[in-house]
Amino acid sequence: MATGTIELTLVTPERLLVREQVEELQIPGAEGYLGVLPGHAPLFSELKVGELGYRIADRWFWLSVAWGFVEVLPNQVRILAETAERASEIDVERATRARDRAEERISKGGNDIDYKRALVALERALIRLQVSQKGRDPAS
Repeated sequence: MATGTIELTLVTPERLLVREQVEELQIPGAEGYLGVLPGHAPLFSELKVGELGYRIADRWFWLSVAWGFVEVLPNQVRILAETAERASEIDVERATRARDRAEERISKGGNDIDYKRALVALERALIRLQVSQKGRDPAS
């Protein structure tokens, strides 16, 4: 198993969210989730909508992220996300309303519905709700 830490930097157009020395990451890449440990081979990937998790010692931290890019180097990971929120920052009521609206649009159907956009809205809302729950779970 790899030892040491990775310098994680996560930024959005509005702010720097994370600058930490971490021991492990789970990143939602364009082709699926990436597990990253110190010494990982270099890679560059698109970021998709999903949960981003990182571990410091025995504790996991979770964020909801959407779109952007990730650069992985052996001792550094840089993430440029269009949007990102820590679990503690997620407005659960707002995410629930967004989920309900998206589900309603999808179930209603019709020619005036943009299904792709509704599916993306549903995915984002579900990820935000999932991450907010992980942030409250003392085991994470």
